[in-house]
Amino acid sequence: MVGSVFEHSPWIAEVTWLKRPFDGLDELHRMLCDAVRRAGEEKQLELICAHPDLVGRAALAGTLTSSSTAEQSSAGLDKLRSNEVTTFQRYNQAYRERFGFPFVICARLNKKEAMLKAFPIRLQNSRAQEIKVALEEIYKIAYFRLQDIVAAER
Repeated sequence: MVGSVFEHSPWIAEVTWLKRPFDGLDELHRMLCDAVRRAGEEKQLELICAHPDLVGRAALAGTLTSSSTAEQSSAGLDKLRSNEVTTFQRYNQAYRERFGFPFVICARLNKKEAMLKAFPIRLQNSRAQEIKVALEEIYKIAYFRLQDIVAAER
């Protein structure tokens, strides 16, 4: 059930599930994030790379996961003007060229303006800093997705 919490990375839930029972949502989230932290850089990069670009090809083609679609919509990314789409795509390309993975930010906590301001700031980071930042953003995304699962079960 929680396999979809981390984008296209069910291995995290599989590894963590062996450690059940969990004392609530917060502990489950902490254990899932710990599994990522212990996985090593190669698996961490696979997780980061599993995320779609903001306003990228998958979003424009309508092939995002339902969670990613809802998250990008919540940030207003489904209502961009053509010049804004171009700006996101330009930043995505610069970011991928610099770091080798997609720009990840928790869309539920950021609107398009904040995201556009974050790109140039984060492009100044080192690759190691950006891996850490991307993972922290992924942990936030996962927490919201866990909350959604719990709410749907009620």
